Amino acid sequence: MPDPDARTRLIASATRRGAGRRPVSPPVERASTLLNDDPGSMRDEAAGPVYGIEDLSAARALRAALADLEGASDAWLVPSGLAAVTVPLTALLRPGDEVLATDALYGPSRRFLNRHMKARGITTALHAPDAGATDILAALTDRTRVLLIESPASLTFDLVDVPALAAACRARGVLTVMDNTWAAGLAFRPLAHGVDVSVQAVTKYVGGHSDLLMGSIAVSDPAVGRPIAETLEDLGWRVSPDDAWLALRGLRTLPLRYAEQARSALAVARWLQARPEVADILYPALPGAPGHDLWRRDYAGAASIFGVVMRGGSETAAHALMSTLELFGLGYSWGGFESLITHETGQLAFRRSPPALSGELLRLHIGLEDPADLIADLERGLAAWTAASR
Repeated sequence: MPDPDARTRLIASATRRGAGRRPVSPPVERASTLLNDDPGSMRDEAAGPVYGIEDLSAARALRAALADLEGASDAWLVPSGLAAVTVPLTALLRPGDEVLATDALYGPSRRFLNRHMKARGITTALHAPDAGATDILAALTDRTRVLLIESPASLTFDLVDVPALAAACRARGVLTVMDNTWAAGLAFRPLAHGVDVSVQAVTKYVGGHSDLLMGSIAVSDPAVGRPIAETLEDLGWRVSPDDAWLALRGLRTLPLRYAEQARSALAVARWLQARPEVADILYPALPGAPGHDLWRRDYAGAASIFGVVMRGGSETAAHALMSTLELFGLGYSWGGFESLITHETGQLAFRRSPPALSGELLRLHIGLEDPADLIADLERGLAAWTAASR
């Protein structure tokens, strides 16, 4: 189970006294111009924002709640989960620097490094997704400025030893940035394990309803946060007050949704694990799965997304399975209330060393539906898979 204290803290931040009579959630303030009573106070930042591009009530409350969740000194909001990754890299890397990342890195993050950062004289080195801490640290060079951690990794859900990596990198003067969307700040708190920057796609579990795009960036050391804050200020990136309000609403129920969806995901994963059509389940929370020992040591819960490696098959069979399903949406993203399925075999080709899987790779996100209904739906899908594979 995720940290039970988070359930209370995320609610208590809304009900604390001392601010007079007010709504439970802050108002949505749509404003570009903020008026003042006199000329002398127009640039007085101590009195609050001076222009609408700065965070207004809902965004300020969301930042504070996310900082509390992450155990951070400060947290910032950006327009997408991808921006949560790209802003710290932009802020912390300079021409001539190198960033080390997993070969299983999220595709758009990889594209940003290969296209945007490479053009600015910043190189990228990749380590094997299943590499141990010793091998990852051996890949650091004198030019390595940032270790970009994605654990579990995209599509194949490989875990790395984050505490060991963070401690060793700090001793070497290498900064660590971790994409922690999978754990949502609940099941794992990177900053408490020595990571310098924790980022999330708020789009996913925090929002929880598949109706907004947003990311968050959290730090414990103000010295690390300063260039991030300055980069955001220079880029002029902010989130809309309406989206901030929606994300704040989602954050209040995050622990309940996260835990319930994880319970359902484990039930569905166990059922699939026993099916003859399935070769492997890529889900660290599943006993016997790759990375399970690290997950059991470091994590207090699990996301509701995992990989399913089929026994052989083809794209035609995968599409037949997906087309038969009635309860699983065909769409990207995850973390919302609805179950989703995607076919991911083709995405593995972008890696320098694609994994040798025994069959087609599907990715399942388990929502808030009854798991028994999802299993019945998948059983129909597997029948279609078998028929298309003959």
